Amino acid sequence: MKKVGRILKYLADYKGKIALYFFTNILAILFGAISFSALGPFMNVLFGKTSLPTTNASTNAGNLLQMATSYVQSIVRNEGPMNALLFICGVLITMILLKNLFLYISLYIMNPLRNAVLRRLRNDLYQKVLSLPIGFFTEERKGDLISKMTNDINEVELSIMATLEVFIREPLTILVYFASMIAISFKLTLFLIVFLPIAGFLIGRIGKSLYSSSNHIREQLGSMLSMLEETLSGMRIIKAFNAEKQMHLKYMQSNNLLFRSNNALAAKRELASPLSESMGVIVLSMVLWFGGKLIFAKEASLSPESFIVFIVLFSQIITPFKNLSTSFFNIKKGTAALDRIEALLSAPNTLTDAAEAKPIAQFEHAIEFKQVSFQYGDQVVLSDINLSIPKGKVIALVGSSGSGKSTLVDLIPRFHDVSAGQILIDGQDIRSYKMEDIRRLMGIVNQDAILFNDTIYNNIALGTGGATEAQITDAAKIANAHNFIVAKEEGYQTNVGDRGSKLSGGERQRVTIARAVLKNPSILILDEATSSLDTQSERIVQDAINQLMVNRTCIVIAHRLSTVQHADEIIVMQKGKIVQRGKHDALMQEEGLYQELVNMQQVK
Repeated sequence: MKKVGRILKYLADYKGKIALYFFTNILAILFGAISFSALGPFMNVLFGKTSLPTTNASTNAGNLLQMATSYVQSIVRNEGPMNALLFICGVLITMILLKNLFLYISLYIMNPLRNAVLRRLRNDLYQKVLSLPIGFFTEERKGDLISKMTNDINEVELSIMATLEVFIREPLTILVYFASMIAISFKLTLFLIVFLPIAGFLIGRIGKSLYSSSNHIREQLGSMLSMLEETLSGMRIIKAFNAEKQMHLKYMQSNNLLFRSNNALAAKRELASPLSESMGVIVLSMVLWFGGKLIFAKEASLSPESFIVFIVLFSQIITPFKNLSTSFFNIKKGTAALDRIEALLSAPNTLTDAAEAKPIAQFEHAIEFKQVSFQYGDQVVLSDINLSIPKGKVIALVGSSGSGKSTLVDLIPRFHDVSAGQILIDGQDIRSYKMEDIRRLMGIVNQDAILFNDTIYNNIALGTGGATEAQITDAAKIANAHNFIVAKEEGYQTNVGDRGSKLSGGERQRVTIARAVLKNPSILILDEATSSLDTQSERIVQDAINQLMVNRTCIVIAHRLSTVQHADEIIVMQKGKIVQRGKHDALMQEEGLYQELVNMQQVK
């Protein structure tokens, strides 16, 4: 019940619409019950039973069926059987039309309600993903995250429908029809109630095993989506190494496992409907036996026409019971999906603003690292870093792969927080500033040019909010990107494709530089921005970078050491520590790691 309450929590903001849904369902059910009750008078007219009941109608005012029968019999006597039949048909048509009208209204109310909950869930998930630190995504598979935001939400959608059915429509249907059956024969209804819990117990036993099975399937589906995402991203490598068969075999193994799990789950789920129907037929047979016994008794407490109406009403209860059993299965599946969604929504965000975080509008003096250490879990990445980066200076970080260069610069915009020590901007710990303000001071150009499947214009304008066309054009000119952009058929409105696939490497990088130019940052971080380019593209991009670096504080991660020879200070890193520092000429006179790195590149 607690897990069902978690699903209902998402409906809490829509109490008014749920109340209206409740009201329209009651009307639909009542009109449906009245339409079926019209069968009693119809049977009387059809078989020529026109005498009034022997019992006093005034003493049975609560028995609506008997009152309706008495009224129809009076029409038969006064106006003839054909007019009575016409009256009954008119009542039946009216009741059915009203039933279906209110049923449609209830569905019309409920569908936007369901979609509103799904919209809220998707928004909450996407907002949560955006708020989580970079470190979170190193531990999570992208395919699993995508599965949570798509397939799991679809399962919750089914649960929302099922929850409304379980707690509103189906119980109301059962209660109204049971009330009608009690009005016809209390003894027969009581006899019926004895057998119904047996069916509920058997169906409930099956439902308990669905939760774990469904959760297991969601995890397998996330694994498959991760594999698919890796395949699409690494297609060039797969083909280059003739690994198609190997990847296909791996995918087939995962797909077959999912196939068997889905079959096992479906076998349990599909058992609900035939099981509930079989139990319904068994109970119906018992009702027929006991009802016949009441009719054939010496002092008959049940008339044949009333018994027929009773059976028809009972047949209408079987469907809600089947729907209830299916709904409970859907809820089991939905709560398994909701567990995974809530695990993501409740993931701790270790990078948040302090309660009294201060704004910072300008960078005035220096960035300082004071005894900074950082580690992923038990792995130490940076150790005892002391470094000062004065405003307007160019600082280069060099070293072999895995030395901690990228991690060091990631600490400045607070993609991670230090494990020990402090990073200061203008003498204040960066954790005392608002993260948004810190990042507004910075522009970042990465080795991998990150572009989104949108126009060149929108990729340059990313995050700037309201930049004019003239500003974007000026930024593109500074980045040496304007000429190639206007040469394209759609100019700045050209779509760059998935991850910028419609542009060359140099073009992609120049668009990202134009993005950084438009932001006009005080602090510029260049993470091996030209290392993946050919010589000609590198020269064009380097010219753009040189223009971008003018009058800015720059932190450059260098792969090609020739590009940082004129830096104000070169920081040489090895195994998470600073092992050398100084200008190029001074470092070349020392017999150390920097000299080795330069000589290795010269030999190449």
